[in-house]
Parts: sequence; C-alpha cells; structure tokens
Amino acid sequence: MNFFKTGILIAAITALFLGVGFLIGGTTGMLIAFAVAIAMNGFAYWNSDKMVLKMYGARQVTEAEAPVLVKLVRDLASRAELPMPKVYIMDNPQPNAFATGRNPENAAVAATTGLLDLLTNEELAGVMAHELAHVKNRDTLTMTVTATIAGAISMLANFALFFGGNRNNAGGIVGMLAIMILAPLAAMLVQMAISRTREYSADHTGSEICGNPEWLASALLKLDQGARRHENIQAEKNPASASLFIINPLHGKRADNLFSTHPSTSNRVSRLKEFAASFRGSGYRAPSDRYNRPREAPTARQGSIPYTDGDGSKKGPWG
Repeated sequence: MNFFKTGILIAAITALFLGVGFLIGGTTGMLIAFAVAIAMNGFAYWNSDKMVLKMYGARQVTEAEAPVLVKLVRDLASRAELPMPKVYIMDNPQPNAFATGRNPENAAVAATTGLLDLLTNEELAGVMAHELAHVKNRDTLTMTVTATIAGAISMLANFALFFGGNRNNAGGIVGMLAIMILAPLAAMLVQMAISRTREYSADHTGSEICGNPEWLASALLKLDQGARRHENIQAEKNPASASLFIINPLHGKRADNLFSTHPSTSNRVSRLKEFAASFRGSGYRAPSDRYNRPREAPTARQGSIPYTDGDGSKKGPWG
C-alpha cells in the first residue's frame, strides 16, 4: 500500500510539472517541460549521491578507522540481504544520518559525529537499519526524483514570474498566477507526503532488519532533542535535501521550512512501540563496546577526523 501511495504521488507531481509547462507554453511548453524533466532526472540518477555527500563534507571511512560502525553496517546489510554500502562520517554536531545512491549496488550511508557521540550501539543499530531500509525500498532514488521535479516546478514558477505578461500563454493571466503561487506550494505538499510515507515505511522495515523496534524508537527521541539543540548549517542552506535525513535537520528559520518533510517524532515512536508489542524478531545483538573510542579523541566541536594518536599513528575517533 505504501508503494502504491508513493507511485500515485510521483505521478501527481509529474503531472503537475507537465501542467505548469502547458500553462506557460501550451502543448509545446508541456513537451519542453517533459524533456527537461527527463534530463534533470537523468543527471540526478547518476550524480545525486556524489553531490549530497560532497555538500555535507562526508568522508568515507574503513573498518580500520571506524571498526564498530562499519562492522555494524556490514552485519545489518547482511541481515537485510543487501550489498555492503559505503560508509561515511560527517563532522557535524547535529545528531543525524541519511542514505543515498541510485540503487542498492551503489548505495552509501552517512552518520554525523553528533549521532555517534550520542547513541548507544543498540540505538545506532536502529538508525543504520532505518537507513538500510531506505536503500532496500529504493527510497533514495524516489526522493531524488521528487526533489528534482519539485525543484523544476519552482524553476518554471520563476520563469513565469519574468514572462507572465504574455497573454498568449495557454492559461492566461489566471494561469500565470496559479503557476507563481499555487504550483510551488502544491509541489511542496506532494514532496512532503511522499517523504512522510517513506519514513514510516523505513521505520517498519528498519525494525525488522535490526530485530528490535524499541532501539529505533529510543534513538528517534534522542535525535529529535539533539537536532533542536544543534543547527545544521548546510541543511539550512539547502532545505531541499532535508527529506534525506532520518530527523528533520531544519530549525524553521526560512520560509522553505513552513512544511516539514518528516512525520512528527511522537507519531513515529508510537507506531514503533505498537509494532514492538507484536514483533517477534530474530534477536540481532549489537556490539557491546562503545565505538572503541580512545579517551582523548576529539569531539565534533574540538577537531576534525582523522586525528593523530599519542603514538603518532592516524586513527579515527571511533577506533
């Protein structure tokens, strides 16, 4: 049912995009909008993962640099019957995480230093399982497509703002007003609905992957509070990428943040607890040691990674 809803919503936002093109330039405008949509989605399909990882300064880590995190992801990926994704760490005090990639064979998961400092290993397993659920459900591609089309609709709205005086367009003056005001708002609402649907689905699938819904529920409560305390500057500059994160990274300081792309944390936690009451998992056991982190390792505020240990060797702060 969730996939059906998502399919309907993607069809709706695509139809909205073509409709905007028609109002601007009639049949020709609709065909041009269709060609633009194909070109933009093609570019996003091949390059979106690299772009978002670079945008947030994510650094790929190996098992030698982050042994517990990488092993945890490998174990969970095996349980989910997924290829091992690339693992990245973002030097950011806001506790958060996201997954990206056009398919499971080219996927990546990224976690902030704030998240790794805040969560227990069980909670970390819940979060990473949630991100792997996005990969398994192909949500990373779905959200890329919707974000790209929503951005294109805003682009066309800006075009209508400059060329709206042309009365020969298919929609006339009323159509121009609809494009400039209603089209971006409608695109935002559809994108929000798709994102919320996929988050609920990833919570459910992630619980099955890690074997304990309460781990993710506990993590979400901590992340919600932690995200409120720390500003994610890059996310504020690029609000269209907010839907990628497990918790909304925005603080609502811009008009773009009027509508959240994430369900409320309390609703997500309630659903997870209901699921836990009837859940019979296979009992995955998270690592008991806490990241193998040396006592003198810098936090996200104190320094960047990797750092030099006392013996002169370079290690990451999680081992």
